Amino acid sequence: MIRRQRLAVGVCALLAALTAGLTFPTAAAADETEQAAPKVELVLDVSGSMRTRDIDGGTRMAAAKQAFDDVLDATPQDVELGIRTLGANYPGNDRKEGCKDTAQLYPVGPLDRTDAKTAVATLQPTGWTPIGPALLKAAGDLDGGSGTRRIVLISDGEDTCQPLDPCEVAREIAAKGIGLTIDTLGLVPDSKTRDQLSCIADATGGTYTSVQHKEELTDRVGQLVHRAADPVVTPVATSGAGQCTSAPILKSGLYTDRAAFGQQRWYKVDVKPGQELRASVSVADDRAVNPSYGVLLRAVTAKGREIVRGEAAGTGRTDMISTGLRYPKPSSDDDNAPAETVCLEVAHSFSAPASVKSTPGLPLELTVDVVSGPDQAHDVASFGLGRGWWLLGTLVLIGFLAGVLWGWLSRWRVAIWRTN
Repeated sequence: MIRRQRLAVGVCALLAALTAGLTFPTAAAADETEQAAPKVELVLDVSGSMRTRDIDGGTRMAAAKQAFDDVLDATPQDVELGIRTLGANYPGNDRKEGCKDTAQLYPVGPLDRTDAKTAVATLQPTGWTPIGPALLKAAGDLDGGSGTRRIVLISDGEDTCQPLDPCEVAREIAAKGIGLTIDTLGLVPDSKTRDQLSCIADATGGTYTSVQHKEELTDRVGQLVHRAADPVVTPVATSGAGQCTSAPILKSGLYTDRAAFGQQRWYKVDVKPGQELRASVSVADDRAVNPSYGVLLRAVTAKGREIVRGEAAGTGRTDMISTGLRYPKPSSDDDNAPAETVCLEVAHSFSAPASVKSTPGLPLELTVDVVSGPDQAHDVASFGLGRGWWLLGTLVLIGFLAGVLWGWLSRWRVAIWRTN
């Protein structure tokens, strides 16, 4: 019995070693490329309502200052940070002047914690709440460069400078395709403030958070600043055409664009023989839309013949809809065979109520990947497993050999038992 157990343990160990050797290939070294420094601008509401004492027994302004001090101490070295205020300087009743009241308190750049803290300490709740103008200026503060860019807006109320709607401002910023995200934090849990700040965040792919305690405010602002330092793929802004002949040629990558209601967007991709085109598109409804909609992604030849399509439909339960397609181009015996120009068409059937502005168009994100196509016969035989087929086959062979070995050991054990 002891001998049998030792043999079984040995077989299991052998199988484990073989499996580990097969399933853990050596990692390839990644190419390290130097990326632009991430940029963050904190936009703080310093309007008169920030004097209200309803956050842990202190004023909203005191809670914001404490949060800023803690966040400045913990800001990563590689993050360029700036601070902009709204409603901090004009104490009067002239609405026109009050709606111009936004200023950069600390410029976006390498952080001097002492200077930044000193600037924040001087703030006193003063005037109006020009959120829209402040966001426009903040986007200008972060303009330029290719790194991550983020605005963190902290406010305790609605914008008081209508008709410049902050939601429309956020959509215009997103429509520029500069990859800027706006996150919002509300210090008052009323529905109007929540709806407006949520709308601003949704328009740029950001987040909205309601905070009612100092610790929550500090933690959330710190998380958003650190998130800017996380490595991300920044989409490239592009502009699709109304027809394939004038469409931009795209290479493998992630792209952003805008598609108006009822509008088609065209793009071109060159696919060489033996390569496979993989494309996907996501369209987001960043405003109120009618509940039934769909999205279509088609690959067609330059002469208009459809190659393959992907489509999806929704009923208003999600704020984004996606679809994708794959097109493997057969290999050619001619090494000098030219690439085929494939036209990608993106269309959606979103529609907006009469009260909702139709411009700018809805944001779309297009992923294009042109890779080496698999050998067709091999791909069919492997049921889509690609290069993973050899691993599956090896494991099946090992299992078969282990079964034969175990059966032989069992028969040997039975023979010994009969003999004894």
